This record gives sequence, structure tokens and C-alpha cells, in this order.
Amino acid sequence: MEKNRSWYLGNRLWVEVFVVANIAGLAGDIFLAHSTNSFRQSAEYVPLVFSLVAPLLLMPALLALEAWSRPAPWRFLGQLVGWMSVAIGIAGMVFHLESHFFQERTLASLVYAAPFAAPLSYTGLGLLLILNRMTDPESLEWAFWVLLLALGGFAGNFVFSVTDHAQNGFFSWTEWIPVVSSALAVGFLAVPFLTQVSRRYLALCAVAMILQALVGLLGFYFHGAADIRGPAPTLFQNAVYGAPLLAPLLFPDLVLLSFIGLWALYRHLPASTPGPARCEGD
Repeated sequence: MEKNRSWYLGNRLWVEVFVVANIAGLAGDIFLAHSTNSFRQSAEYVPLVFSLVAPLLLMPALLALEAWSRPAPWRFLGQLVGWMSVAIGIAGMVFHLESHFFQERTLASLVYAAPFAAPLSYTGLGLLLILNRMTDPESLEWAFWVLLLALGGFAGNFVFSVTDHAQNGFFSWTEWIPVVSSALAVGFLAVPFLTQVSRRYLALCAVAMILQALVGLLGFYFHGAADIRGPAPTLFQNAVYGAPLLAPLLFPDLVLLSFIGLWALYRHLPASTPGPARCEGD
């Protein structure tokens, strides 16, 4: 009976909903990104189809766990989708690098190649699904793994912000904002892995994460304004060939994942003085 009253508060469910929403949301991003060359290669349809089909598998699996208390379908389908997502992310990174970087192996070719870090979003989401099935969601270890994946996401966002804005030589000073912001997020989230932290520090981390969300919304405004003023006759063409409209929303998206990890870690720390953040459980 207690499970029925508090199932929606479980860490496991939060991560599952986060993954389902993100995989589905990546369909729009993939469609815009691969429309730049009109899906010239058939392999470019793979992540799009995956983003449309995977949520249809994960939602019934989650229902099987929460409503029918049958973990076997949830575990099998989640592992299947998770490993497929990991493979798609790694393969996408290689394909993006092959578009230019592997031929010249220079920093310039890396900047002007297809955004090589973007497909790793699938890898991170896949690892979240696998983590959610291999580790107790109420354990300290689970909290650290979620924070580690959020940290990796912000590190990727730092690389993406640098390479994307380097294409126009950081024409506007505002293009440095996501670079500095994502570096700040990496620094804050790395501390719990290096030393013992307190609940007060995690609260400070939460404030830093709110700043990341504001940066992402500001970037969404700047990218949208640039696309509206773009030279193409339609907004869709400006969104495809201009500033990537959805890219800045990765900031608030990673903030949500960070909050899940921070809250899970917060519950394992003492209420007063700093306590050791050890991955040994309670």
C-alpha cells in the first residue's frame, strides 16, 4: 500500500521519465540537424527512427513495473533499448568525425565537422537506462552514477559550445556565456567525486544548476532571434541552416538530471556537518 502512495517519488521513476522524454525529444533535434543535407545517407534515419520507436517500448515496460509489479519485461526492454542507445551514440560520433575530421586531423576540421559530441546524448541516455536496472536507486552508488552522467553531459556541452561557436569565431561576446557556464557546472559537479561534501555544498550546487538553466533559456532566445532574422525565406530553413534552435535547451535538460542526482545524494548526507560521500551505501 505504501508503494502505491509514494511510487511517483521514487528515484527510479524520475530517471525513467527523464530518459523517455529525452529520447523522444531528440527526434526533433535529429530531424533538424540531418535536414541540412536532406538525409543524404540512409544511416542518418537510424537515430530518428530509434527516437520514435524507443519510447513506445519504454512506456509499456514502465507500466509493467509500476502498475503490474512485473520487473522482468521492464528490465529486458530497458536493457535492450539502453544498449541500442549506447551503440547508436558511439556509432554516430564516429560517423560525424568521419564527415571531415578523420580526413585532415586538424582542429579546424574538428570545428567544421558535423557536431561529433551530439550523438553521445544517446550514449548517456542508454547508460542511464542500464544504470537504473543494475543499481539500487536508493543507494549512494546510484546517486553518484547519476551525477557522473550529468557531469559528462556538461563536459560534452562545453565541447559542443566551443566547437559550435568557433565556426563564426565567437562573433558575439555572448557566445562565450555557455562556454564559461558549462565549465562552471563541470567544476561544481566534480567536487563530490574529489572530496567529502555537505548538504550546504549541494544546495550551492543547486543554485549553480539554476544558473545553467537560465543560460540555456537565454541561449534559446538568442538562437531563436537569430533564426527569425536569418536570410532564408522561411523560419524552418533558418532553423535548419542557421543557429541550432534546440541546442541551448540541453542546459536546462542536464539541470533536471543533476537535480535528481543531487537530491539522491542529499538524502544520504548528515543534516549538520560535512560527511564522507562514500559509494558504500547506508
